[in-house]
Amino acid sequence: MSKFAKDFKPKHFGWSVEGKVATVTLNRPERKNPLTFESYAELRDTFRALNYVEDVKTVVITGEGGNFCSGGDVHEIIGPLVKMKEAGDMAGLLAFTRMTGDLVKAIQHCPQPVIAAVDGICAGAGAILAMASDLRIGTPRTRTAFLFVRVGLAGADMGACNILPRIIGSGRAAELLYTGRSMSAEEGERWGFYNRLVAPEQVLGDAQALAKELSDGPTFAHGITKTCLHQEWSMDLDAAIEAEAQAQAICMQTQDFARAYHAFVAKQKPVFEGN
Repeated sequence: MSKFAKDFKPKHFGWSVEGKVATVTLNRPERKNPLTFESYAELRDTFRALNYVEDVKTVVITGEGGNFCSGGDVHEIIGPLVKMKEAGDMAGLLAFTRMTGDLVKAIQHCPQPVIAAVDGICAGAGAILAMASDLRIGTPRTRTAFLFVRVGLAGADMGACNILPRIIGSGRAAELLYTGRSMSAEEGERWGFYNRLVAPEQVLGDAQALAKELSDGPTFAHGITKTCLHQEWSMDLDAAIEAEAQAQAICMQTQDFARAYHAFVAKQKPVFEGN
């Protein structure tokens, strides 16, 4: 599946690969990079396919033109959904909401760590994309809003009621999801939503540098870490410790584990190969 990574040319967003790092760029800057039915589906399919791509070890998601993502396109998504509602098309509405949730599941279930490089507006489904990522780097001008309530919908969208409380705590998540207000960059960093804030001109470069650092590490083990981080939320401590015992025993069978030991003995830096 290596050819996929190098030659992939999506229709609805940008894609580039540098070394073992892929960058997904939402590229409708004139509208602050909104999502459409087509871009939702193509993003979902891309992250699903990454389960079978060997030459991409980390992924960065970013937006063009000083903004991350303004959410679902008002004219290309919200309008058609209102028409479905008026036509009584409950099946169509449910198919859409399930499809958007499948994008979150695809991001969470691919083995590659996903890093969001977030500048400017990060709203609605854009905030969900950032939330679903494993790590997030923002800028001082980033504004993050789970604004579903402002269009008469529940804050329970695309896994927000499950994932957001894990990141920032239940009370803070409840406030954002009930009110739809913007979380400032400073709040986002203080609450743990953003791992750090950097200058706007640095955010993509810093995210890609972090992605490269991870891609140069024991990437098989990173995939195990990602799996455990997601699965153990619903486990009790005994089950989690057993899961991690099995996970580490699997990792101890990799060549990277032996490489690290031999490099330590030789007083050298280990060179990991992801196997």
